[in-house]
Amino acid sequence: MQSSGRQAETPGRGPRVLVVGGGIAGLGAAQRLCCHPAFPHLRVLEATARAGGRIRSERSFGGVVEVGAHWIHGPSQGNPVFQLAAKYGLLGEKALSEENQLIETGGHVGLPSVSYASSGGSVSLELVAEMARLFYSLIDQTREFLHAAETPAPSVGEYLKKEIRQHMAGWTEEEETKRLKLAILNNLFNVECCVSGTHSMDLVALAPFGEYTVLPGLDCTFPGGYQGLTDRIMASLPKDVMVFNKPVKTIHWNGSFEEASAPGETFPVLVECEDGSCFPAHHVVITVPLGFLKEHLDTFFEPPLPTEKAEAIRKIGFGTNNKIFLEFEEPFWQPDCQHIQVVWRDTSPLEDAAPKLQDAWFKKLIGFWVLPSFGRASQVLCGFIAGLESEFMETLSDEDVLLSLTQVLRRVTGNPRLPAPRSVLRSRWHSAPYTRGSYSYVAVGSSGDDLDLLAQPLPADGRGAQG
Repeated sequence: MQSSGRQAETPGRGPRVLVVGGGIAGLGAAQRLCCHPAFPHLRVLEATARAGGRIRSERSFGGVVEVGAHWIHGPSQGNPVFQLAAKYGLLGEKALSEENQLIETGGHVGLPSVSYASSGGSVSLELVAEMARLFYSLIDQTREFLHAAETPAPSVGEYLKKEIRQHMAGWTEEEETKRLKLAILNNLFNVECCVSGTHSMDLVALAPFGEYTVLPGLDCTFPGGYQGLTDRIMASLPKDVMVFNKPVKTIHWNGSFEEASAPGETFPVLVECEDGSCFPAHHVVITVPLGFLKEHLDTFFEPPLPTEKAEAIRKIGFGTNNKIFLEFEEPFWQPDCQHIQVVWRDTSPLEDAAPKLQDAWFKKLIGFWVLPSFGRASQVLCGFIAGLESEFMETLSDEDVLLSLTQVLRRVTGNPRLPAPRSVLRSRWHSAPYTRGSYSYVAVGSSGDDLDLLAQPLPADGRGAQG
């Protein structure tokens, strides 16, 4: 979203441009603008002490772990992140291979290496695969409603549940197996919540769900950390472009502001920071997370945004997806294990159970991915959890999280003597004051048009601003 105005720049000086937010979007905008000779006066205002936003790699457990963005999804030539990473030499040989780029995953998460039930012991991987085929065939069907005049349900979740009920009529197994099938499907619903960054698929609009473009390529990671990408973009910028620890309080737009160092020149925008400093500008590019915009919508813009832009911010969904890293001295999983699924037998996507978060937050955890060994006596699992349960997890102490997940792992493996993890590291994206969540989704009541509307520049004459 860009704020600009009519006032002409002083001849020969060029316009002053500010980018608010030093995440990947802000850095990308700054890199593009710095390459253009018409924009010699550029600053990026970043609220924190580091660039990268939700791309955040940390040194821990003797290696690099991704607290934020983890994979490049669909790493192939149509993916701009893949292209940049390849250009900067940040990917491994396998990820760059033509074979890897041609693999069609459908955008779906792969099957687990092992599946544990909450009752203890493993779940048949054949049964897991059967339910995954059903679930992802239904997910693929949702794309058929992209341009439909009407949809059979308002949300993805409601559509999936409607279809599952119909499939259940043909299930001939014993009741216990039927309940296990539903529990597996519930895990897959939770996986999709992590993928979509939402608390429930009932919140995700059905009609625009197919707008998401699925690219070929088997998901890959950055051997040296995802942050290598933002570090390389940062290194390409002039040294004085980035301004850290400058949280913005209010963007005053459609005005006429002056600065003592530029007598006779007026600026249509004034960016006021929390520390009282002000930055006049001709143009401002706003790249802050939607979660932050939602929380500060009433005070972040003066005058207030036009009604349609404010409504777009309110309507688009923004949810939380967190990671929990557990470090073990010895692995309890097999050497070839890559993905551990956890299935809670008492759950079903067809039941709207709402137990107290403190008693059941961990049931939203979809399972764990085994991280590559860092070459020392430690083994690390990375768990994913989305939604309100994820946000509740952020309020707990490390000790509480360790205790809960140790009990979960002992329960599902059937091994009451399983050694507890020796340390934990986790993300807290909802608590982060300048993020307030992980990523956006098209919520029920909104559409892709709202995303386009949000990206459009503000009117130069302030038309449509709320009074």
